[in-house]
Amino acid sequence: MEETINLKLKIWRQKNTVTKGYFETYDMPGVNTHMSFLEMMDVLNDRLIREGKDPVAFDHDCREGICGMCSMYINGRPHGPLKGTTTCQLHMRFFSDGETVTIEPWRAAAFPIIKDLVVDRSGFEKIIQAGGYISVNTGNAPDANSIPVPKVVADEAFDAAACIGCGACVAACKNASAMLFTAAKVSQLSLLPQGKPEKDIRVLKMVEAHDEAGFGSCTNTGACEAECPKGISISHIARLNRDYVSASLKK
Repeated sequence: MEETINLKLKIWRQKNTVTKGYFETYDMPGVNTHMSFLEMMDVLNDRLIREGKDPVAFDHDCREGICGMCSMYINGRPHGPLKGTTTCQLHMRFFSDGETVTIEPWRAAAFPIIKDLVVDRSGFEKIIQAGGYISVNTGNAPDANSIPVPKVVADEAFDAAACIGCGACVAACKNASAMLFTAAKVSQLSLLPQGKPEKDIRVLKMVEAHDEAGFGSCTNTGACEAECPKGISISHIARLNRDYVSASLKK
């Protein structure tokens, strides 16, 4: 049996980076509670297009919680009210009939708004380009288990690699810091044998790129970990800090 609710959407509209933005309110009657949040936005846009109006621009891609594109600030929280959930995984059954839902883009100087709910997250790409890779020629893929890696280390590296680069950590941080993202990408490589030869230069270059991109500093409030849809631990930030100090002293 289908259940429906009536909602009022308060959505941030902004034509481009330099234009002043504003909130616009839309009535959404008869929202199917089995819809995902993005499907609900599709229904709204379909209606706006049929009415000859400009649809709401928002990012999306896989809609399976792994691409990190669905960046929306929903009722004051990145990706909405559920812990460990991306916007595309959020379903309308978690909202109440008659509720007003406020939808905003990520708010950070390093994430300038392109249009409506779409922001420019190329700052993350600059951090990855600075050192988020292994540059040595490794040849063909080695046989499985040919390089011994302790399970606890492999598990921690895998947890760090789960970061999808959505930017929720930046949106949640009062300083708009991207240290959780940067630390996860540093840990992902530096924990494994293949990444250790470039460990020092990697952390120095990636932190430098983080600062140059305009992200704020980390003051350890933990909001990033609390709002991360993949539960990335701030222990990776502690590791990044230790590695950064060590690399700086060696340099």
